[in-house]
Amino acid sequence: MKALITGASSGIGKDMAIYLSECGFDLILCGRNKESLEQLQSSLKTKVKIIIIDLADEKKAKDLYMVAKNENIDVLINNAGFGLFGDYNSCDLLTELKMIDVNVRAVHILTRMFLKDMVKRNKGCILNVASSAGLLKGGPLMSTYYATKSYVVSFTLAIYEELRRKKSNVKVSVLCPGPVNTNFNNVAGVKFNIKSLSAEYVAKYAIDQSLKNNKLIIVPGTATKLGVFVTRFLPTKLILKITYKIQERKNKR
Repeated sequence: MKALITGASSGIGKDMAIYLSECGFDLILCGRNKESLEQLQSSLKTKVKIIIIDLADEKKAKDLYMVAKNENIDVLINNAGFGLFGDYNSCDLLTELKMIDVNVRAVHILTRMFLKDMVKRNKGCILNVASSAGLLKGGPLMSTYYATKSYVVSFTLAIYEELRRKKSNVKVSVLCPGPVNTNFNNVAGVKFNIKSLSAEYVAKYAIDQSLKNNKLIIVPGTATKLGVFVTRFLPTKLILKITYKIQERKNKR
């Protein structure tokens, strides 16, 4: 069995690599930090190939598929992504566009290309990493990030139904964690005011729920599950007010 993980140099992606290696998977690990990937590669017991890549570049996303298409990937994990905090009018446009490229375009491209091969073989699993933000009705002060994760959720759910109606054995899942203790917080410029789950816990939970239990929407943690459930019954404008207050308290600046 072989898995390809993007954003594997740290956080959830790194811990997914460790867990999958423990489960006997050979790995293709992708990311921008060569040193971190090489250290991870040397620590794992199964066969590991590393690819240094910036998925903000559409061509490189397509090149990644060309490099790995003959590897018979059993599991694709689209984990690469980042966030940005701030009022929409004040956020740097180029950074936001790069976020859309990584969080949306790269996920879309890699899913399309690897899914076609999996459908032909009638086996495989794709796990797209979104966020609990993708299950909410907008995210003031992190507007673009929330929008990208909403795209990933909606995109994955639609593919699931298409595959189900074709009676395909290919599985798709979307991971929607709440606060996780990773470098994401530093990149986004936020600090969570509630207890974060460990990346190791989220990684193992996600792998078990997707590969073993074929769970479609994966939400780790009781508090996050409860929060997502409650929002279903609240008016949109009230949710936006609450979300703004929560986001405002995260500001590290």
